[in-house]
Amino acid sequence: MKDKGRLFYLIGPSGGGKDSLISYVRKRLDGEDRVVFAHRYITRPPKASGENHVALSRKEFLQRLQQGFFAMHWQSYDCHYGIGIEIDQWLSSGCQVVVNGSRSYLPKALRRYPDLKVILIEVALEVLKRRLEARGRETPEQIQARLERNNQINDALVNISHAVINNDGPMDKAGEMLIQLLLRHRR
Repeated sequence: MKDKGRLFYLIGPSGGGKDSLISYVRKRLDGEDRVVFAHRYITRPPKASGENHVALSRKEFLQRLQQGFFAMHWQSYDCHYGIGIEIDQWLSSGCQVVVNGSRSYLPKALRRYPDLKVILIEVALEVLKRRLEARGRETPEQIQARLERNNQINDALVNISHAVINNDGPMDKAGEMLIQLLLRHRR
C-alpha cells in the first residue's frame, strides 16, 4: 500500500508572491519528487493576475460547487475560489500537493485535512505595499484595507503550527527555501 501524500497549504497576503514562488518551484522541480500543484478555480478572468488559474463564470463556479467538485472553496474580494476534488486522488496516490490557500479558510481546511502543513509566505508591509501599488489592481484605499487585513489575519495564526518563508528578497532564495521545506516534509 502506498503512503498517503501530504497537503501543503501556502498562505500569505495578496501581493506576497505566492504565485511567483509556486511558478519558481514548479520549474525547478519539473515534475520530480511527486510534488504536484493544484490550480485554483476562480471567478476572475485569466489575464487579471499572474496566477495560472482556471477562470470560471460565477454561474459555472456555483454549478461545480453544487455538484461537489471542490475539496475547498471560499469567497474573497468579490471572487469565488475553489480547489478541485482531484487533490484527494493525488494525495491518496502518495503525491505531495501544494495549494495556494486562503488564510481565512484555513480553519475549515484543517478540519478536512488535519495533517496539512501550513506555510506562511511573509512579506514586510512596505514591500507588500509597493507590490500592490505596482500591480495597479486596487485603489489606495483598497491597498490600505488589504494591509490592515493582513495584520489581523496573521494574528489569528498564533495558535496554528506553521512554517514561515520570508519573500522580501530574491525569488530564488525564498523559492529554494520552499523546495527544501516541501522535500523535507515528504512522507
